[in-house]
Amino acid sequence: MNDRQLRHIVCGMGGKASGVPREDGFDITVASEIMAIFCLATSISDLKERLARIVVGYTRADEPITAGQLNAQGAMCALLKDALKPNLVQTLEGTPAFIHGGPFANIAHGCNSIIATRMAMALGDYAITEAGFGADLGAEKFLDIKCRLANLKPDAVVVVATVRALKNHGGVPKAELNEENLEALEAGLPNLLQHVENITTVYKLPCVVAINAFPTDTKAELDLVEAKCKELGVNVALSEVWAKGGEGGEELAREVVRLCENGDDEGRSAETFEFAYGDEGGIAEKIEAVAKKVYRADGVDFTPAAKKQIKHLESMGFGEFPVCMAKTQYSFSDDQTLLGAPRGFRITVREVKVSAGAGFVVALTGNIMTMPGLPKHPAAENIDVDETGKITGLF
Repeated sequence: MNDRQLRHIVCGMGGKASGVPREDGFDITVASEIMAIFCLATSISDLKERLARIVVGYTRADEPITAGQLNAQGAMCALLKDALKPNLVQTLEGTPAFIHGGPFANIAHGCNSIIATRMAMALGDYAITEAGFGADLGAEKFLDIKCRLANLKPDAVVVVATVRALKNHGGVPKAELNEENLEALEAGLPNLLQHVENITTVYKLPCVVAINAFPTDTKAELDLVEAKCKELGVNVALSEVWAKGGEGGEELAREVVRLCENGDDEGRSAETFEFAYGDEGGIAEKIEAVAKKVYRADGVDFTPAAKKQIKHLESMGFGEFPVCMAKTQYSFSDDQTLLGAPRGFRITVREVKVSAGAGFVVALTGNIMTMPGLPKHPAAENIDVDETGKITGLF
C-alpha cells in the first residue's frame, strides 16, 4: 500500500448522507495523538479522560469539537483497554524488560508509556528507559514532556554514540566508515559534545557516553572520543553488549550506578534537574527556548499560518502546554544535510497544532512529515511465497 496517497485526501463525497466534503489526511500510527495519549495515560480513567479531550474539528465559530462531545471516548477506551497493560519480556540472559508504546521521537514525543516506566521503577533496583534518537529529540521530549507530566526526575543519562556516526558527521561517506580517520572523527565530535552539553548544561543532569563498539573501531579513535568527553567532565564507557552480552556492558553499568548513587563531580544529580523552559510563557517562547538552547539555532521563523495557529491555540487556553517539536533526526537544524554541530541557522515552523488529549502542542519544522512514504524499493518487493507455501523475504 502506498501510504503517501493518504497524506492529503478529500472525503465526505457523495451528497449530504455521506457527510460534509472536506480535506483531511492520515498520520502514521507512531505520530498519532492516540499513541501519545496511550503512552502518557496513568490509568484507565485517565486514558478515557484524555481521549475525550481530543479535538476532532471546529465549529463555524472556530470553537473546538472534542471526541467527548461526540461520546466516542468510551468506545475508543474499550479498544485500548487491554493494550494499556505493559508487555513483560526478557533478554537472552533473563533480564526483565517492558515493551510498551512506541511514538517516534522525530515526529512525536519518543518515549514509552508512563505506566511501564513507573512499573519498572517500582519493581527494579534501577529502571532504564530509552528516548529515541539524540538529546535534541528523544531526550528533550523525555525531559520536557514526559518528566514534566509524570513528575519524574532521572538520576543519570546515557548518551549512546558510535565512532562510525561521528566520522559520518565529520564528512566521511558511508562506504568509507570502516577505515580509521582521526581527522574526520575530530571534525564530527562537536555533534556528540553538543548532545552531552544539552544534558549537562541545559538539563543539569549527570551524563555518561556509551560508545557502541564496532569491530572496525581503532584504539586511537576510541581514545580520542574519551579524551574529548573528559574535557567536558563526562566519562566514556565502551559498550560491547552486542558481541558479549551483559558482560560487555559492565563498565557502562558501573558508571551509571556511580552517577545514580553519587551524582557527577560537578554536583549534578536528580536534585539539580531543570527543564529547558517553564510552564509560563507562550507557545512561541517555548519553541524558541528549545531551538536556541538545545539546537543552538539563532532563532525561529514562524510562517504566517503558524503565527495564526499559535494565536488561535492560545486563545483556547492551550498556551500553557509543553511543546513537541517535529524535526529531522539527522541534524540539530531542520535541514537534514547540516551535519555536525551547525551554527548560524534558523528553525522554520510551518504548522502548529494541538494534541489536547496528550497535553502538548506539536510544532512542525522544515519539511518534516508525519506520514512518511515508502522508499524507492519497498520491502514488499522482496516478499514472496513459493509453491510449498513457504514465505521468503520478510527479514
